[in-house]
Amino acid sequence: MSPPPALAHAAPRGGVAPPGATAAPRTPPPHVVRDAPDGPPPRPRRQGFDWRAAAMPGAISTVSTVLVFGALAWVVTSADQWPRIKLQFFNWDHMVASAPRVAYGFLTNMQVWLIALACIGVWALVLAVIRSLRGPVFAPLRIMVVVYIDIFRGLPALLLVILFGFGIPALQIPGLPNSGLFWGGVAMVLSYSAYVCEIYRSGIDAVHEGQRAAARALGLSEWQTLIHCVLPQALRNVLPALMNIVVALQKDVALLSVIGVRDAVREAQIYTATTFNYSPLIVAAGLFLLATIPMARLADWVNRRDRARRLQMAD
Repeated sequence: MSPPPALAHAAPRGGVAPPGATAAPRTPPPHVVRDAPDGPPPRPRRQGFDWRAAAMPGAISTVSTVLVFGALAWVVTSADQWPRIKLQFFNWDHMVASAPRVAYGFLTNMQVWLIALACIGVWALVLAVIRSLRGPVFAPLRIMVVVYIDIFRGLPALLLVILFGFGIPALQIPGLPNSGLFWGGVAMVLSYSAYVCEIYRSGIDAVHEGQRAAARALGLSEWQTLIHCVLPQALRNVLPALMNIVVALQKDVALLSVIGVRDAVREAQIYTATTFNYSPLIVAAGLFLLATIPMARLADWVNRRDRARRLQMAD
């Protein structure tokens, strides 16, 4: 008697099929087989905006900030000597009286800052290009630039301002200006150019060698490769660092007051010497903050934009 057809090709319980038998086609379990949807899938359920989750971080940061600064203000104002400090440093009448003179001196700070900024950008770029030149014929120029950077980066800016502001006018060299303002600005340019030159050089070194090789393969000379291929990429890479130098220079221009330049700090010192009240210094500090804080926020924005650009390029 032959087995039923349904069981003829079934494997025995041991899992080994008899010789000549073919495995029965496997069918998926009923719960796996699903009917194809007739249309597009339904849209996900739209959730409402959670105002509590959105407002909670801002509320916590606001409360913590108010508590911290409120505690600091309470500690300062509750000190025994606070009335005397308030009278000497935060006297409203002296602030109003000295504000025009201090503001006029602050215009000198801004003028020196803008002129020095332009000179530093050009002179430091020239130094960086000379130091980046390749070939043995440019070795003397590279050595001169390295010596320049080592000297002016190693000396404090205040010392340079005093040496140039007092020393060179005392020489009475014919044909040279004897203004302390001029030579103080020259000292700032020479000092900051050493730092900015290194920033430029780091951007030039960050450009991949393949860019130079591609430019040379197109027939460009060394100078053309540097100007048209390397420098545009280098300047874009070092822009965030240059913004920080701009902010630092705006503050350090006040060093010119030590050589008698009547800037904001010097005007505040003159008023303080006549009234024995230090409130004009607070006015000068406020003017510097009004100028530096927007520049600092601009530097932060440039940094964030550069970081986003780099992440986009990496993706």
